[in-house]
Amino acid sequence: MRKTPGKAPGKALTALAAAAVLTAGCSAMNSGDDGGTVKLSFANSHAADHPHTRCGIEAVADKINGQDLGMEIETFANSQLGDDAARFTSVKTGDLDMDVQGSSALAASYAPIGVLDMAYAFDGPDHLFGFFDGTRGTELKKDFATATGAQVLGVWFFGMRHFSANSPIREPADFKGLRMRFPDSEIYLENAKAIGAEATAVAFEELYLSLQRGIIDGQENPIPTIAAKSLEEVQSHVSLTGHQTGSQLIVINGDRWKELSPEQQQALRKAVSDTRAENRKCIEEAETKVLAEWRSKGKPTIVEDVDRTAFAEKAGKYFGEHLKGEQAELYKAIRSSAPGKS
Repeated sequence: MRKTPGKAPGKALTALAAAAVLTAGCSAMNSGDDGGTVKLSFANSHAADHPHTRCGIEAVADKINGQDLGMEIETFANSQLGDDAARFTSVKTGDLDMDVQGSSALAASYAPIGVLDMAYAFDGPDHLFGFFDGTRGTELKKDFATATGAQVLGVWFFGMRHFSANSPIREPADFKGLRMRFPDSEIYLENAKAIGAEATAVAFEELYLSLQRGIIDGQENPIPTIAAKSLEEVQSHVSLTGHQTGSQLIVINGDRWKELSPEQQQALRKAVSDTRAENRKCIEEAETKVLAEWRSKGKPTIVEDVDRTAFAEKAGKYFGEHLKGEQAELYKAIRSSAPGKS
């Protein structure tokens, strides 16, 4: 069973949906105790046609619901159950069972995990997955569970983030005089400082109009997101900086996790892990399709001769000087695990 409408409901409906999930969760606990089917709610902030919905939460639900496990997943896409902060609060309280979250949002509850979203921390999705599956990544998941009570079941690739503007951005000096929109979170604002950009906080919903009216000069997002918001209509250049390897973590309420049988736990973890490859394929296919369409139209101009080394070195120097404690240790561990590093 899934609920994935194309538009997010209003606040009243969101509240009703959240209440329904809470009621369903309580019922599921009882039904699980007496041998019935355990029902898990699984949410995200993405639209019904986004890869993290159709090749993400729905793919996991299909894998689980297609087995005789005494467990069923119901999906809620498009922020039906609240924004990222509200949903993770619901996960921690047990009102929502499972969620898809960016590490920057999770950093509000456990600061070190935000390092995963820092500029040029990872050299791409293979580096991300390798670190996450390794010893230090496993330790990070354990530390996160201790701090928050929520389990991390896996990581999915969100796409490489790139800049758009009305001029090419090939090196850090090209940011001069440009007001660049970044998400209003500590990690993203630090990323702006790290690569030499002047950050301006604008709500995602207001991005198109802010660019059109000249309130801001540019922004950064994965290619499919830029296309989904039609930002190429108000931006002449898209520069392939690849400055952030976007990731999304799949989390589950800790108490709910403990209520599952070992067989159910193994099946759920495997479903999330097995979805990772197809989810990445969906993301990369969407990016390839968009870039091909832009090239065929001749606009926006796709800037490929970006000096990524200059950006990465600037970011590395900044984080090396400004990160402290666990964040500094984790950043060093990520960089040292990059392909080609000893």
